Amino acid sequence: MKKIKYYYNTNTLRYEKLVTPLRVKLLRVFGFISAALVTSAIIIWVYTKFVPHAADKEAELKYEIMKDNYGVLNVKVKTLQQQMAELEKRDNQVYRSIFEANPLSDSARTKLIEQKKEIAKVNLMGDDELGKDIAKTLNNITARAAYQFESYDEIEKLIKNQGDKLACIPAIQPVSNKELTRIASGFGMRIHPIYGIAKMHSGLDFTAPQGTPIYATGNGVVTEATFGNGNGNHVIIDHGYGYETVYMHMVRIKAVGGQHVKRGEVIGWVGSTGASTGPHCHYEVHINGTPVDPVYFFYNDLNAEQYDRLLKLAALGSAKSFD
Repeated sequence: MKKIKYYYNTNTLRYEKLVTPLRVKLLRVFGFISAALVTSAIIIWVYTKFVPHAADKEAELKYEIMKDNYGVLNVKVKTLQQQMAELEKRDNQVYRSIFEANPLSDSARTKLIEQKKEIAKVNLMGDDELGKDIAKTLNNITARAAYQFESYDEIEKLIKNQGDKLACIPAIQPVSNKELTRIASGFGMRIHPIYGIAKMHSGLDFTAPQGTPIYATGNGVVTEATFGNGNGNHVIIDHGYGYETVYMHMVRIKAVGGQHVKRGEVIGWVGSTGASTGPHCHYEVHINGTPVDPVYFFYNDLNAEQYDRLLKLAALGSAKSFD
């Protein structure tokens, strides 16, 4: 049964039934609904802010795992970068030095790195900055590795050509000198025996009986085989790779211009033609057109003890001269 309320009306001095106007009822309903909505919003906000959800926990766990994986990958990437740097250093300072090849410039490597974009798929990774960063680094390392492979292919070709080069470099004495008794004059300044003036002696003089065979000291092509005023009968051999040898004062020449000769092949015989005071072979080695001391090139037919003795004999023989 609905409870009826009364109030005392001071105007009529009577108790009258309390009747609530419709406007007040509507205001009360609206206020209740508003309070309920505000309270619900506060409860939802507090729940969302401070109560962790299962999806959020899973996402956070995945993120932590991804960070751990990134850390591991980052360590591996740094190791790869160090290894690549070491390979590039060995390429420049070791491998190419052995074969007298020019080192690769960093700008050349950088240029190729910019050109090689095989792993340019970073944009497919969305907004994952960690993934983008490591992909970019891996892209750089992959390009450097590709360039290094190209460099090693070039070095492999140098290795294949090295056998030919070693066969061409003058590496034996031009006359038989097993007892090391035939070097009469060394490389350097001395008084010329004929002209009586100080003059550079650009080679070694090997004394030997007239008619002693003279050998090509490395593979090459005969560029000159003729008579010259001071040089007498002489032969010049171009060995390639910047090397050239000269053999002077022959009694007779066997080699002819344009002929391909092998190391140890007879190209003429010892004589005393031209500006000479006795039978001998004046022998020179040129590198890129500059005469160098031939004594440092007799490593192919001498052991270490003989080589050391030959160096001393060449130094002692520097005061003597036959041409």
